[in-house]
Amino acid sequence: MHIPEELKYTKDHEWARIEGDIATIGITDYAQSELGDIVYVELPQVGLETKQMESFGTIEAVKAVSDLFAPLSGEVVEINEKLSDNPDVMNKDPYGAGWIIKIKLSHKGELDSLLDKEKYEELI
Repeated sequence: MHIPEELKYTKDHEWARIEGDIATIGITDYAQSELGDIVYVELPQVGLETKQMESFGTIEAVKAVSDLFAPLSGEVVEINEKLSDNPDVMNKDPYGAGWIIKIKLSHKGELDSLLDKEKYEELI
């Protein structure tokens, strides 16, 4: 199971890559393997204000439907449009082409509540 060192993680298996005041968000390799084949992703609208650990969409897989939880608070500035036609890219490349949204951070201090690679490994 691949867990990149540079990302931050939630206990609900989302990840965040921080670049300046923008966070790219997706689900972990562990999450996609537990869900199975992903068939649909409900994406939020650009402009939505996310709140840390509140739902911003859903993901539907062969095995289950799950909420997607925002690791951080902020404004959605971009969504991964490719997921509408090819949600299975989340199974193939969860940390790359399978990203879900990008948000402009509103509370950088929330980063302190996320897990690093070692803590996430302990969790799973």
